[in-house]
Amino acid sequence: MEKVKKAHYFTAAELALWMGSLALIVAAFCIWDRVNFLTLAASLLGVTSLIFCAKGNPAGQALIIVFAVLYGIISWKVAYYGEMITYVGMSAPMAVWALVAWLRHPYRGKKSEVRVNELRGREWALLVLITAAVTAAFYFILRALNTANLIPSTVLVTTSFLAVYLTARRSPFYALAYAANDGVLIVLWSLMAAEDITCLSVVICFCVFFVNDLYGFFNWSRMRRRQRAGDGENS
Repeated sequence: MEKVKKAHYFTAAELALWMGSLALIVAAFCIWDRVNFLTLAASLLGVTSLIFCAKGNPAGQALIIVFAVLYGIISWKVAYYGEMITYVGMSAPMAVWALVAWLRHPYRGKKSEVRVNELRGREWALLVLITAAVTAAFYFILRALNTANLIPSTVLVTTSFLAVYLTARRSPFYALAYAANDGVLIVLWSLMAAEDITCLSVVICFCVFFVNDLYGFFNWSRMRRRQRAGDGENS
């Protein structure tokens, strides 16, 4: 019985989304790149982490830690220092925090599903203030580093911070923040693709990430309703 449950961990729709995402990333790489295998590996790892995160599985956070390091290296190579600092200096450490938080708050003892959390008004207000401070600080840091495309890179810091914070706090809105982050990355890499067509494969990658993050929000909203109903039945 346990083997049957594991075999059906992902729904047919989730498997289709995952396999389709992998196929699109590989196809884009074969058409426009065929050289940067580190980018391909990071993209495949990233989209795999998203399907696990969409299920509330801590394994997704473990994969994100590795993805953040790889993507930081890729960003450094093209002088997107904002992304490099954001992913290596912020996203990776906060993904470690999120991994610990998810492991410490399983839903009914299930290690494969985190308990969904609700943020209160005060925490939202504090988050806005902290995010504004982080954005302002990084603007001057990135300007001093002569970062390419300064404004989009600064906005990237904002969306990244919101995403990793909300992830660690187990809020369904983490996925919408990541979707916004994907949007900024699509703009940044589209600007790069205008000069180097091989970067178009990265644009496709983040379009795929965008769709997966939207699904993550949908599934977490569904998880929240299910968990609330389950808690109500046992109260």
